[in-house]
Amino acid sequence: MPYYDFLIVGCGTFGATFAQRMAECGKKVLVIEKRAHIGGNCYTENIEGINVHKYGPHIFYTSDKDVWRYINRFAQFNHFVNKPKVKYKNKIYSFPINLMTLYQLWGIMTPSEAKQKLEKVTVPNNSPNNLKEHLLALVGQEIYEIFFEGYTKKQWNKDPKELPADIIQRLPIRLTFDDNYYRVEYQGIPIGGYTKMFERMLDKIEVRLNTDYFDDRNRWDSIAETVVYTGKIDEYFDYRFGELEYRGLHFETKVMIGDFQGNAVINYTEYEVPFTRITEHKHFEFLNTEKTVVTWEYPEDYEKNKIPYYPINNERNNRLYALYKAKAEKQPNLLLGGRLATYAYLEMGQTISSALRMCESLAG
Repeated sequence: MPYYDFLIVGCGTFGATFAQRMAECGKKVLVIEKRAHIGGNCYTENIEGINVHKYGPHIFYTSDKDVWRYINRFAQFNHFVNKPKVKYKNKIYSFPINLMTLYQLWGIMTPSEAKQKLEKVTVPNNSPNNLKEHLLALVGQEIYEIFFEGYTKKQWNKDPKELPADIIQRLPIRLTFDDNYYRVEYQGIPIGGYTKMFERMLDKIEVRLNTDYFDDRNRWDSIAETVVYTGKIDEYFDYRFGELEYRGLHFETKVMIGDFQGNAVINYTEYEVPFTRITEHKHFEFLNTEKTVVTWEYPEDYEKNKIPYYPINNERNNRLYALYKAKAEKQPNLLLGGRLATYAYLEMGQTISSALRMCESLAG
């Protein structure tokens, strides 16, 4: 007789949300996590009084009032607004692309001038076949080269001509001076760091760290009515149809004195520069500390013993994922959630929303 209603494999955003909500509904849940900490890639570690985003910067944002109301039960959020900058050949540009960016490039100062200029430089294409064609139709050759070409090659290790057009569908282009990357109703960073937030979510919930589901999956399956799996879907099925592709990352973090770059995130878009961005963590929480913690982020090929960060949603991988998804749907006691199990690029707000919807459907 199973002891738990739900075994949740993975203690990231989806797993923590699902566990909290179902426990609140009176269900008995167990969360297992192969890493030594909760929070998945949103985990923060306090270094020199600064909450460091160990797996890259995470800014919480959403326009979903239910998601915002839910997450504020576990954290108070500050008023951080994501305004990254771009550095290309020793010049700094405002980003996302807005009227200030176009002024920096072309001296343009009004929305009407910007519209006229973009109409001249863009390459009309109603049916782009790849990412390069899509971007040229949106912004033209010069902006494409400065902001996207090199960065995309580094991030995905693929030429933009090899990537699907919709991989950057959420690219904001503004004909105003609005440089807020996320045009949403709610945005911020949890005061005290994400780890504190997850600790509150998982209060009184049984969590076992340093526990790999695949070391004894038959035992884990036997102790729960339903398995909620948030890891790699291809690994769950022993790579039966082949391996899905992911991109990996590695980070170099240093403790320094003073203020290193004056902004939380600066993207480096030249292909010749090996890292994609530098994060200075104290700017997420407006700290005026003597020391600063700075992280260089390098994309790399994914290897099985490392952390998969980004699914590569090209045609081949999407076809493969469809096979795994169809197989998963035939297993009545298996639920999938999160970025890896659904092979989709999900932000935190989207992940929480999907977990809450799943819980609502199960609770009836």
